[in-house]
Amino acid sequence: MSGTPSDMHISEKDQALLEVLEKRTISCFDLLPHDDMREKLVDLVLHGSPAGITTEAATLFGELRERLISTRVDDAKVVVFGGGTGLSNIIGGDSRQKNWSDKPFEGLKKLFPRTKAVVCVTDDGGSTGELLKDLPIFGLGDIRHVLVSSIQRRLLEARYNLSAGQSLALVKDISTIFNHRFTARPESAESLLQNCYVDLDSLPPEMIGSFVSYLDFCLKDEVCKSTLGRPHCLGNLLILSVIRMAVGDENLSGDRIEIDGSIGEAINGAISNIGELIGAGADAVLPCTPVPAQLRFRYSDGVEVSGEHKSSGAERGAAVAQVIVDFCGRPFVSEKVMDYIRAADVLIMAPGSLYSSIIPVMQVPGIAEAVRENSGALKLLIGNLWVQEGETDKAIVNPNRKFHVSDMIRAYEHNLSGGVDGLFDQILCLSMQDVPASVIQSYAVEGKNPIYLDRELIKSRGFVPIECGFFSRTALRDRGVIQHDPEVVAQTVKTLLLARELFNGKEASRQTTVTSDRSGGLPARPRLVPIPSLKFTKVAERLGEITIDLDQCETTGMSSDEILFILGDVIWNHQDIPVSHLEYIEGITCVSENKWRRDQRWDNVFSFYDPDDRLIKIREDRLQTTDRLEVSFLIALGQALLGDYAASKLITPLLYEGKEIGAVYHLSLRSEDERFCYFNDAELRTFLKLARMVEQTPTHFTRTVNGKEGFTPPGLLLGLMYAWYLDNRFATHIEYKMSILKVRPTHLIPEQKKMRSRRERLIDFLRESVFGKEAVLL
Repeated sequence: MSGTPSDMHISEKDQALLEVLEKRTISCFDLLPHDDMREKLVDLVLHGSPAGITTEAATLFGELRERLISTRVDDAKVVVFGGGTGLSNIIGGDSRQKNWSDKPFEGLKKLFPRTKAVVCVTDDGGSTGELLKDLPIFGLGDIRHVLVSSIQRRLLEARYNLSAGQSLALVKDISTIFNHRFTARPESAESLLQNCYVDLDSLPPEMIGSFVSYLDFCLKDEVCKSTLGRPHCLGNLLILSVIRMAVGDENLSGDRIEIDGSIGEAINGAISNIGELIGAGADAVLPCTPVPAQLRFRYSDGVEVSGEHKSSGAERGAAVAQVIVDFCGRPFVSEKVMDYIRAADVLIMAPGSLYSSIIPVMQVPGIAEAVRENSGALKLLIGNLWVQEGETDKAIVNPNRKFHVSDMIRAYEHNLSGGVDGLFDQILCLSMQDVPASVIQSYAVEGKNPIYLDRELIKSRGFVPIECGFFSRTALRDRGVIQHDPEVVAQTVKTLLLARELFNGKEASRQTTVTSDRSGGLPARPRLVPIPSLKFTKVAERLGEITIDLDQCETTGMSSDEILFILGDVIWNHQDIPVSHLEYIEGITCVSENKWRRDQRWDNVFSFYDPDDRLIKIREDRLQTTDRLEVSFLIALGQALLGDYAASKLITPLLYEGKEIGAVYHLSLRSEDERFCYFNDAELRTFLKLARMVEQTPTHFTRTVNGKEGFTPPGLLLGLMYAWYLDNRFATHIEYKMSILKVRPTHLIPEQKKMRSRRERLIDFLRESVFGKEAVLL
């Protein structure tokens, strides 16, 4: 050791520090990790006493832990909001997993038997989507999923006088029946149930008798049986049947569907009845609204996409800026749901899809307000564990960093009127220290990343982060996935509730007022949209009027009926297409390759709309596969919106000193009263200017083409943009042009800024004048 004697003297500042340390009294709680008392208690309950402490401290911690674990909270009223896997998982485990029935009675429902789940109703994929084609009903898939997860051992055993072993066997059979999928129209209720490969004789007579009765009704009911030719999940069919039996013909059929409070309560009662039949509590699962609804996603580039299922597979390459719930009628919340929210002791925002679970539920008028008014409840947001591709992976302010919890909160702020004020104050987050490094590395290889906790920023906003390792070791071991552990989540919620009582209702640590960040502006207004089943019927009727001419085709591989069926599904998958777009086509004609005469100088598109006969002409090789047919049809359908707007089109050479240096494209318009066109005169002129056509006279537009360069004529541009807007994978040429939108304006030179602005205005035109022209705001 070296140094002068003066270097080795303790300074007055150091002496003062020593005196402070000597006087400091260390609490036993200081031995537990974390700073916040709530986190300390959660850690104690989940992991036990810390190592290396005195025997006395270990005894005291053990006693406190035992009291926290053994104290019952059966009377606590809990309401959980969400949808799908995330909600069902914390309620009682993911009931769609094969091994769920090994431990089916865990989760919130075990510690909080009075738990109510308020479920999102915008699901439109799978069996639910098939139901929506035929029936004016809201999405039932998430209702089914959560209902099975809500089965309680105590209720099941009491209702059917079962032993513990019998109830375990029965819940396995129930999950098998509710998750069974069939593809062919069933001959009878009995045959459908027998195909589930469940010993029906072992089921309680009341239960199996009810199942048969529900399915018999469905097989005879004119409305219900109309959907039996489609692939379905049996649980959805059972729930549909009890709703149909409760509501009646006059309310779920016909051209005009009116759902009021009495119908809403009848629907809630029907779901509650079948829930109690299988061992769930009364009103265990409630739709957030009985009114059919549809999600609409707006991306940062201005494109809007409707439909939850479609958006989940979208690869727009842009962040989700907003999500809006559009309704098929005036939305409302049943009074029963409102009463449960107002009376709740605990209100929980479940984990799950950021834009298709919590946000849609909170956008239903009345729900967020009721949550805010319940100032006495413990309000929790349970954060997602991993970034969700297509949603949270791009919804960040700075794309050069990882996704943080604050980004998730910002998404709520920008999509909910009033922001997150009063919705939640404590946020349960995954402790990355508890996740094996090998798991994080394995997920990273697959492009999956955890959501990181930016603790100080969260605390500065007034929220209390509760960091703990609440992922399921069982799911990790058996399926190699990281999911919320229903037991750990339930125990954590219970500990946080008891912590409030331990501190006599006071916060366990000082908490500031939650501040909102509304920099993203107000959420967009919802629209009134057609009931999907009614729209599907109108589309089918219109397609039935369209002629399909395959006389010239030798190798299509498709019949006329198959083509019409595919086109019906294409329009169904792209809910943004209004039925009126089909009014501009009279038929589809297949053209053999050797007779294809269309000028392909400007493109490699092998379909077009012919305004002379109002037919879509498609080259026969485009009819070889469904994908090719879809792209070709959508491009031509987009072109058809222009109708016969052009009186003439002409290309003349551009000369300079006798030498051809380019060409001029001339477009003459028909007068407005002679046009057969989707757009009015102002809209048409706006589009032509966006297509870089220059108005010379009111009926004469031109476009100069330099040298031998190509260009995209207005009709082709609209067709390509139409297809690209619906799915950007359909038009790579347009996707390339639109890539400039991904570059920040500050990084562009003036000419590029003009180009970027023109592309943005083109997207605005499609959103407002092509796909949103007929929109009705609520």
